Amino acid sequence: MNTPFDEEPPHPKRPGRFAGLRTSFLTGIIVIAPVGLTVWLIWSLIGWVDGFVLPFVPDTYQPEQVINRWILGYDSPADEGWININIRGVGVIVFLLFTLFVGWIAKGLIGKSLIRFAESLVDRMPVVRSIYSGVKQIAETVFAQSERSFEKACLIEYPRKGIWAIGFISTNARGEVLEKAQVSDELLSIFVPTTPNPTSGFLLFFPKEDVIELDMSIEEAAKLVISAGLVYPGMPPREV
Repeated sequence: MNTPFDEEPPHPKRPGRFAGLRTSFLTGIIVIAPVGLTVWLIWSLIGWVDGFVLPFVPDTYQPEQVINRWILGYDSPADEGWININIRGVGVIVFLLFTLFVGWIAKGLIGKSLIRFAESLVDRMPVVRSIYSGVKQIAETVFAQSERSFEKACLIEYPRKGIWAIGFISTNARGEVLEKAQVSDELLSIFVPTTPNPTSGFLLFFPKEDVIELDMSIEEAAKLVISAGLVYPGMPPREV
């Protein structure tokens, strides 16, 4: 029984007039943002490559010159029908063709001899030698195709017992590392990536018995690391 001094229970607040519009707007942002950023990055990258490559292309073979002179039949930009054209992506095509040509030459005997001769000249230049060797090592690490790659994703106790971390099994430890570690079992090289940048991390050596191999793929484990534990393999996407 209520008395005159009893307060009435508060009524639940109804959603505001613009709550539905706000939800729809946020949903649209979630859908549009990844697509828009991807398109913008690709478009910007293509423009950057064009701006770097096209200045090395002779004027006669520039896209605007080719279309106006060879297709439309105009002689100079002073002609009335001359069309100013900026075709994005031509520099990328030129760069790809040039890179394929250089790679094809470098695989041959003459190309290898030229490379050895050029590198011998570079080795005589103190400053240039250091820059060239560093850039070459980075390029070979990033772009060179090699059979050595991460084998499986794994789970290890790091940085102490009871705390688990995702790692990637690279190879079995060999040489002086294996000899001086003095372990009875195999010693595995484990790369432990950092979040949210999995390209940096730590190289650790664990006995095989302390490494738990995971069924998830390398790509799935990388997504788990990049997302800081928000995206798990087999987990259905969250409803917006």
